[in-house]
Amino acid sequence: MAVTDILNIEGAKVGEIELKDEIFNCEVKEHLIHDVVKMQLARRRRGTAKTKGRSEVAGGGRKPYKQKGTGQARRGSSRSPVMVGGGTIFGPQPRDYSYTVPRKVRRSALRSALTVRSTGSKMKVLDKLELASISTKAFFGIVKTLSLTKPLFIIDKKDETVEKSARNIPYVKVLRVEGINVYDIIRHEQLIMTVDAVKKVEEVLAS
Repeated sequence: MAVTDILNIEGAKVGEIELKDEIFNCEVKEHLIHDVVKMQLARRRRGTAKTKGRSEVAGGGRKPYKQKGTGQARRGSSRSPVMVGGGTIFGPQPRDYSYTVPRKVRRSALRSALTVRSTGSKMKVLDKLELASISTKAFFGIVKTLSLTKPLFIIDKKDETVEKSARNIPYVKVLRVEGINVYDIIRHEQLIMTVDAVKKVEEVLAS
């Protein structure tokens, strides 16, 4: 098992923790990371794009001009897709873009993403992450002290003080363990986890 330092919010070492190799030092399967990220982004699409077909646009009551003598095509309706203001042919319609991949694939991709961060020295483990009150300034102080640029914090349980303190800081995100996902791990440059969060992740992904 790999051993990593446990830090406090001042950046000082206060201990060590062993990380399970099957989660934080496994074979990185980039194709699975790609598949899961693609699935996550597809699920976020609203799918509300909509154009009107010829049956939905206004007009179409009277024949635009007479059948013969104009030198133009025989137009029967102003709703025709080739007319200005006419309907659209095969335009986008509201649809659901979401799909799913097998559970084993999602878990394997998550292990690969955690391995990418831990073996790339982009992961830090904190003994705890607590604030006395909601304070963006205090949380930003922690980010600066730990020399972080675009971090993802993983906490073990609901903590509105921490979550609300971080929500207005650009490129900083706080997630609970149950919300950990491949896209956010890859999108952020550093992964910061509390000791309790690491234990919960290992408990779930090792089973």
